Amino acid sequence: MVFSSIEYLFIFIPAFLFAYLLLPFKNGVLLFFSVLFYMWGEGYYVAVLVASIGINTLIGYAIAVNRKNAKTYLAVGLFLNLFLLCLFKYSGFFLNDVLGLSIDLAAWHIRLPIGISFFTFQAISYLVDIYKRPEIKDTDPVKVGTYIAMFPQLIAGPIVRYDSVAETLKYRNTTSDNLRIGIFIFTVGLAQKVLIANNVAVAADSIFACPPKQISMAVAWLGAFSYTLQIYFDFSGYSHMAIGLGACLGFRFPENFNFPYSASSITDFWRRWHISLSTWFRDYLYIPLGGNRKGRFSTYRNLWVVFLLCGLWHGASLTFVFWGAYHGFLLVLERSPLFSFLKRIPKFLGNAYTMVLVIIGWVFFRADDFETGRIILLKMIGLKVSETHIYVNQFINNKLIVACLIGILFARSGIISFLPKMIQQGLILDGLEGDPGPQKGGVLLWAVSAFLFVVSVFPILAGGYNPFIYFRF
Repeated sequence: MVFSSIEYLFIFIPAFLFAYLLLPFKNGVLLFFSVLFYMWGEGYYVAVLVASIGINTLIGYAIAVNRKNAKTYLAVGLFLNLFLLCLFKYSGFFLNDVLGLSIDLAAWHIRLPIGISFFTFQAISYLVDIYKRPEIKDTDPVKVGTYIAMFPQLIAGPIVRYDSVAETLKYRNTTSDNLRIGIFIFTVGLAQKVLIANNVAVAADSIFACPPKQISMAVAWLGAFSYTLQIYFDFSGYSHMAIGLGACLGFRFPENFNFPYSASSITDFWRRWHISLSTWFRDYLYIPLGGNRKGRFSTYRNLWVVFLLCGLWHGASLTFVFWGAYHGFLLVLERSPLFSFLKRIPKFLGNAYTMVLVIIGWVFFRADDFETGRIILLKMIGLKVSETHIYVNQFINNKLIVACLIGILFARSGIISFLPKMIQQGLILDGLEGDPGPQKGGVLLWAVSAFLFVVSVFPILAGGYNPFIYFRF
């Protein structure tokens, strides 16, 4: 079920909020609707999610009550989580792409359950945090299940670390302030998804579906640029919808984007892009591998390995592997003395350098295969132009122009991401932190939320293009 769908907005969310606000057992309601949400879209594959909850609850209990053998239980838990992930996500890639076999896994009823990368990483966070912090003894299956399966961020993040919500899972309040702020952040995310991402997606998806040898240089750049905006506003939109729903329920999920297209280097980009994933890899993989504590060569190796796995986490395809290795290589270069000049050049030049490299990476991230990405990139630099039959005027229209202009404005200025962040931190609304003073900001917030919701819902009701780009994650 897509967040920007009629079923989600007008059936699922109202039913959930009615039950959640009416009934006293909040975690039970949230878990029930989370499983229902997943089953609505994935059918019997909900068994994978339920199995993950059961396995991690049992392992978590074993770690909590038997500290002497906790390390062994943690290792077993990590193995089982990664086994489930590899079975459903990477078995086809390994058998067909790596070993060169031709095995149809669909005949064995093995396919990729949506969101498995996200809820697997959350499950691993639960086990590691309960192992590292003995004072956390949360082994209640409802609480653990609620954390792993929480529907607001189940299919597209942000990835929430267990220790950051452990106390909130025990006790939280749904207040009028929480609802007002949460609904505003949710509608901002909905507007990002529907008004910007969906409109640029029409051009991006159409261009990447064309025979790559037949597109012109301008079409190649338009496709790459449109996808650059699409993935940011789609991903950021989903994240803000998750953050907003979490705020309604009393949770504070982490901000996932911090103006990444304003970055002045690839290193800076990864401090701003998909922050919850970058933080997860840093804390649970990069630092355990040794981080930057064992010399320059080990640091370079650790960085490259982490980003190679980061690419593979995004999808079971050589294009994702290349994308991860590419970013890992760039990060290693930027840490080397050869790239020390980046610290001295003007910020606008650093940003131009970063955006060119990021867009090149997105070409391979979006392409269906490596060869398609290679040809599109050659087209972008002016090569392989002899077979051109598809020109840019076939894709340009008023909707695309407006969506691109708005996207550039908000991606650069950060207004869409900045306002929710400020509101979450309690910086711009009177009475946000329980102050009984005047609530002037509240009326404006409700008005803006209503406006964003209405203008976003109209295209959905009209059957506008509404793709879901996380099916490969």
